[in-house]
Amino acid sequence: MFSKGQLVFAVLFVIFFTAIVAYTYMKDKKLHRQNYKGVKWVAIFFMLFIIILFCIKYLIKN
Repeated sequence: MFSKGQLVFAVLFVIFFTAIVAYTYMKDKKLHRQNYKGVKWVAIFFMLFIIILFCIKYLIKN
């Protein structure tokens, strides 16, 4: 299916890509805390909204 070279490339790509993304995130962590203070509340309310929609769907279906 895949050659050995392709598998090695894929593994190395995933490792390096993850490392670069993690490094960039750590570098910008202070800036993210400053600019995105209320994001966790938006995410919580969004998830709550989705859960409520599923509950309403379940209640209407039964």
